[in-house]
Amino acid sequence: MLRSSLCAVVLGLLATSHVQAQNAHLTGVVYSDSNGNQRRDASERGIAGIKVSNGRDLATSDAQGRYTLPARDGSTVFVIKPPGYATATGSNGLPLFWHHVFPAGSPSLRYGGIAATTGGELDFPLRKQAKVGGDLKMLVFGDPQPKSLVDVGYYERDIVQPLVGKHDVRLGVSMGDIVNDDLSLYPAMNRVTSQLGVPWMHVPGNHDLDFDAKRDEDALLSFRNVFGPDSYAWEEPQASFIVLDDVVYLPGQNPAYIGGLREDQFAFLQAYLATLPKDRRVVISVHIPFFEPYPGVESFRRVDRDRLFAMLKDHSQVLLLSAHTHNQRHYRHDAGTGWHGAQPLHEYNVGAACGAFWSGVKDAQGIPDTTMSDGTPNGYAWLTFKPDGEYSLRYQVARAPSDQAMLLYAPKVLRLGAWAANGIYANVFMGDADSRVEYRIDEGAWKPMRRVSQPDPTLVAENLADDKAEQLRGYDRSPEAVPSTHLWRGVLPTDVGLGEHRVQVRVFDRWRGELTSETRYRLDQAKE
Repeated sequence: MLRSSLCAVVLGLLATSHVQAQNAHLTGVVYSDSNGNQRRDASERGIAGIKVSNGRDLATSDAQGRYTLPARDGSTVFVIKPPGYATATGSNGLPLFWHHVFPAGSPSLRYGGIAATTGGELDFPLRKQAKVGGDLKMLVFGDPQPKSLVDVGYYERDIVQPLVGKHDVRLGVSMGDIVNDDLSLYPAMNRVTSQLGVPWMHVPGNHDLDFDAKRDEDALLSFRNVFGPDSYAWEEPQASFIVLDDVVYLPGQNPAYIGGLREDQFAFLQAYLATLPKDRRVVISVHIPFFEPYPGVESFRRVDRDRLFAMLKDHSQVLLLSAHTHNQRHYRHDAGTGWHGAQPLHEYNVGAACGAFWSGVKDAQGIPDTTMSDGTPNGYAWLTFKPDGEYSLRYQVARAPSDQAMLLYAPKVLRLGAWAANGIYANVFMGDADSRVEYRIDEGAWKPMRRVSQPDPTLVAENLADDKAEQLRGYDRSPEAVPSTHLWRGVLPTDVGLGEHRVQVRVFDRWRGELTSETRYRLDQAKE
């Protein structure tokens, strides 16, 4: 009897240990969803060699498509879409490549958080894509950031509708601040963005936080409920894309956030980067930039930036994408910001789709001007990758011709023979310190323009008009102009004869070659 009792206890302990071991891991199958019904049918086989992650650990599917990962309650498990395959599409028209693991649900939050999930295997359907060679074209939207359904309408009419049925992109990304604190606007935004008909990645921003969360780990639960993991990877033949939540929530502090990365993100990056060839194009997408918009002010934790850059140092083709500033600029990291790669590291800080938060005077179509504080009109970027990973960028001003690369500002009339003290200004949206910008009067010789650090005079004039107005000119006035990083000036001559004179400006864009614009001014004879 005693022997039987001991055997029963031992068997019970073994059974408990087996259950605990099973509970410590989660499993599933990555399979070829040949009929697209998002269910694993008997005839549908697993796919080997596909990477799956719980946000910290990385697994690769075996010959049957099966993977095993450590179970992490509160995590979001995702498949890293491989080249040549497509993910499932959710009911909101966006990619469905993830499962939440929340056995007890998330903390209760104003915008819902994440409901309790059931157990079982977490399978991932993938569909084989027809082979598409050549370039990969994608759209990059910075900060759409509507505060209301009215703003969602601006986003639709100003940004999305002009593109519907008129593009050849295969991928898109919104670079954070999908909305402006009101997370109930996500469904409306997804309805609009999904009209573009391509897989769309979403980066979380500081205005996508659950501000009633008690800690950083819970601050994106409502975002994750809609868009899936806050940090993940996505692969195309031309490049590997890594999305990272770089907003560290600091509840009760002012400011309530800082740029940075978590330990689980570093663990995921270390595991994932180890799977990539060192010459593979890697694109890191974040919301808060890695550079410091205000020099000396630590807006992104430098210790985290140093650690990330050390992990990327031996990768020869890295591109950083960021947003957040509601300005536009190119930044090239070097040893001064902790980058020690063979070449400077390019970060493109894209202008905002919402511009200056949908502010300013409305045009004839009822859409606000919303020029950003550095004088860049609102819009988005086209990003193209060659098969070898080389890339090109083009900024598209919303609803403007595709060749609009700059805005010019010049006085309309000057006195003939006056001291030449007035200038023409060129705000070159994609300009940087290496840009060659020139101008000429009539058909004269081309002369270099000088890069200056000062506010864009077009926006300064708008600020003055707002100041002088007796009534509001728009829902919100235009932002106060700040020094632009891409403004050039040339002196207008006053000795070239009475009458009207043509001024041409050209810039030699590193990707698009020579681009031009022009304006006119007049010289009049003044009376004493």
